[in-house]
Amino acid sequence: MAANGVQQVFAPVLAAHSTMSSGADRAQKEQAHQFLEQFQKSEEAWTTTLAMLEANNVDAAAKLFAATTLKGKIVYDLHQLPRESLPNLRETIMRNLATFHAGPKPIRLQLCVCLANLAIQMTEWKDVLSHIVSALGTDPSTLPCVLDFLRVLPEEVTHGRKIALTETELQMRTAELIEDNAQQALSMLVSYAQSSPAASQNPQLLNCITSWMREIQLDHIVASPLINVIFNALSAVEPFEAAVECVCALIAETRDVDENMNTILALYPKVIALRPKIAEAAQEEDSEKYKGIARVFAEAGESWVLLIARLPTDFRDLVEAILETAAMDRERDAISHTFKFWYDLKQYLTLEKYAPARAQCVNVYSKLVDIMIGHLEYPVPESGDEKDLFEGDREQEEKFREFRHQMGDVLKDSCEVMGVAECLQKPYNLIQTWVQTYGSQASANHVPGWQKLEAPLFAVRAMGRMVPPDENEMLPRLIPLIAEIPDHHKLRFQAVMALGRYTEWTAQHPDTLQPQLDYIMAAFDHATKDVIRAAALSFKFFCNDCASLLVGFMGPLQLFYAKHLNNLPVTSQEEITDGVASVVAKVPLDQVYSTLKLYCDPIMQNIATIANQAKDEAIQKLLADRINLLTIFFELVKPQVPAGREHPAVKYCQEIFPMLANIIQHFSTSIPILERVCRCWRYMVLSYRTAMRPLLPELATKLIQGFETSRQGCFLWATASIVREFSIGIEDIDASLANDVFQFYEQQAKNFLRILNDLPPEELPDLIEDFFRLAADMTLYFPTESIMSPLMETILLAACSSLTLLKEEPILATLHFLRDLLGYGRNLSPSSSFDHARHEVPEQIQTRVKQLIVSSGVQLVQRIMTGMMYSFPEGCFADASGVLLDLFELMPEQVAGWVQQTVGMLPQGSITPQESERFFNNIRQRIQSGDIRMIRTVLQDFTASYRRRNVAPREGLGRLEASRFRFSG
Repeated sequence: MAANGVQQVFAPVLAAHSTMSSGADRAQKEQAHQFLEQFQKSEEAWTTTLAMLEANNVDAAAKLFAATTLKGKIVYDLHQLPRESLPNLRETIMRNLATFHAGPKPIRLQLCVCLANLAIQMTEWKDVLSHIVSALGTDPSTLPCVLDFLRVLPEEVTHGRKIALTETELQMRTAELIEDNAQQALSMLVSYAQSSPAASQNPQLLNCITSWMREIQLDHIVASPLINVIFNALSAVEPFEAAVECVCALIAETRDVDENMNTILALYPKVIALRPKIAEAAQEEDSEKYKGIARVFAEAGESWVLLIARLPTDFRDLVEAILETAAMDRERDAISHTFKFWYDLKQYLTLEKYAPARAQCVNVYSKLVDIMIGHLEYPVPESGDEKDLFEGDREQEEKFREFRHQMGDVLKDSCEVMGVAECLQKPYNLIQTWVQTYGSQASANHVPGWQKLEAPLFAVRAMGRMVPPDENEMLPRLIPLIAEIPDHHKLRFQAVMALGRYTEWTAQHPDTLQPQLDYIMAAFDHATKDVIRAAALSFKFFCNDCASLLVGFMGPLQLFYAKHLNNLPVTSQEEITDGVASVVAKVPLDQVYSTLKLYCDPIMQNIATIANQAKDEAIQKLLADRINLLTIFFELVKPQVPAGREHPAVKYCQEIFPMLANIIQHFSTSIPILERVCRCWRYMVLSYRTAMRPLLPELATKLIQGFETSRQGCFLWATASIVREFSIGIEDIDASLANDVFQFYEQQAKNFLRILNDLPPEELPDLIEDFFRLAADMTLYFPTESIMSPLMETILLAACSSLTLLKEEPILATLHFLRDLLGYGRNLSPSSSFDHARHEVPEQIQTRVKQLIVSSGVQLVQRIMTGMMYSFPEGCFADASGVLLDLFELMPEQVAGWVQQTVGMLPQGSITPQESERFFNNIRQRIQSGDIRMIRTVLQDFTASYRRRNVAPREGLGRLEASRFRFSG
């Protein structure tokens, strides 16, 4: 009967847990999920989880859930238990731990974590290690429990910020549990390691040593028998992985080389003695063993890199061992471990101080370049099918592509150590060797050994960023060679990309321009899409960097542009447009208008043609992409026009404006088209600034009408560009024009507020983000007008409403607006709009901000506190606490009252009276001492603790969406 009663207690939990792992429908699983989440935070969970752990008819998965839930209860909810019941809880956990001594390991580990977290909070328990050892350490069968507990204790203490102890209490408990027990822990580990040969190779032992590494003095570990245990374990299969972690952790602790020199001198011979294992693992084709040994050498290199720079001869063996791990890595699995070392070493070697070490390491980097270029080679497929070089292994193909770019970074590092000419000489020699070996056999359909040619081409491309434009030793020989590379698609792609990396050099060597440009422009007719994309990107770079050399070829360039534009993918269209626009930007002022017409009129005609056919989304997207090409011209073509002279680019803008205005009117529901037209108008304003004044009234009208009709935020960020360029204080902007701009903003604000009144914030996240970015601009550029405006009260209420969102970007935009606004109240203007001494904010503005806070402060504090406790994404916490701090600095007593009022509305049982009182006392003390800034930390700690305990999903169920709690106010 009693057994049945116990089963009935946890039967609903078992049923819900079973539903989660069954084939039940989504609604049933969601219901079960919610039930289990509520269960994990309930008081009943204490007895239920312990009953589940001790019941015979509960499966291992459900028991693991019970153990995980118990851990959460101990971490977050220990306040639910009477203090006098904690010893009984401790004994119950230890009894269960003994039950699970043989596994399952995850349950045993969770119970150890439970015990560790109980030990942290049970401050009256002083003999923790002795107690555990006497209870569980005398029986060999329960020794795994002791080792697991030893492993998790330092880890849990380190992450003790989750626990409801004060900083002082946590520091004291850390000293008691870890610092005072370090020597005892070392003795226990040594004793266990020496108890039997099997014990010395137990991965659990090595995990314990790793966990205590930061707590026990390194020289004590190195002087103990454990050092041989750790390194000997690298020769055994079972403990190998744990041994690698342990050795790497030990080496990492010696990074402060001056403090740890004796330890390093003791470790160095043991590390170097591992070098034969590199060839051994390679010969055995044991990739896991190879990666592990490579990790050890890489960690040693990174940790001791300063010593290598100081004492290159003494540490030469280590550098060569790392080089060997890179050279022998056939699978390219381990080589990535070495990349950071080569970068770190380069950083030291390129300092004048370490010039002697650099001289000694040049030959190492020379070999490294050879190794990297060798690894860059594409595989030769056994099947001979060049269309599938990786024989269907897509994961391996993706990994190879990623590693190639990382290896390219190593080649850049090598350039800095060896010198550019010496580095370029290596791929040049390989290209020459290929030409001599295979050049005569290459044809349009067959390029033998192309992998041997493609790899050095990639290397040349990778080194491009390091080569100065005045390099005159290797590039005059390399560039002509690249421009004659055979027409294999992989080779053509790499050759075209490589040429695109040296366009700054080409700009200083105009005699080489024509053959390179011919090679790239011919690639636009290639049959392979990747080659065409590469050609478009390189063409852009050529035009960007060689624009002055191409100004005389505007006609032929336009014909080429018009011929290929419509046949390219969108990204490539934008790239070649960027290129030709760079050249147009260099034409003389009197030719700007005619040249813009030459290039943009065909685009406008194409836009008109597409607009007449744009019935479906795909064609509307095409239309939007064409409009974006116009924007690129306005973004790049920014001629310097003398005052009083007609602006040629604005003249062209005036010509095309009516058609763009008609397009937004006709396609008022197409978001891509509206966004691209607004972006186009925005760049007109950003590029031509006050010269756009003749278009301003018409532009403002269209932006107001467009926003009113479409309710799309793009009209607001186009508005923001006008606000910035036509604000008070800008030269030539008179008060009348500035007033017109402010009226324009107010109309947009009224439209926004009307929309927000009609629809809930959840349906308008992007619009809210755009509006509050605009509102922040207004407080910056039109502070007096916007803050004194009667609209500000409503805008502040809209901000409160917007803070109920769950999306990060609109919340951040709203918080940034609030911080700028509150800054004026604290006489901290975010702008220099006020020309008074020290840019002081006028008294009337400061008073106005305080009045706004009085009227909306309660709601504002509630919304921000609610967000920090329940719904804000993590990235919003800093700004949210910043707004609360600004409020406290303005009117501390009132805001403290509003915070107390907010906390008083929390659900009963979610916070103890003691926690609440401690929180308010902390705030009061900071106010009384005048240390207001510390209130921010108090707020962050309180809300983070509340959120972890009451809102964040507990472990065992996976991550859930954060609860959506809102106050009725």
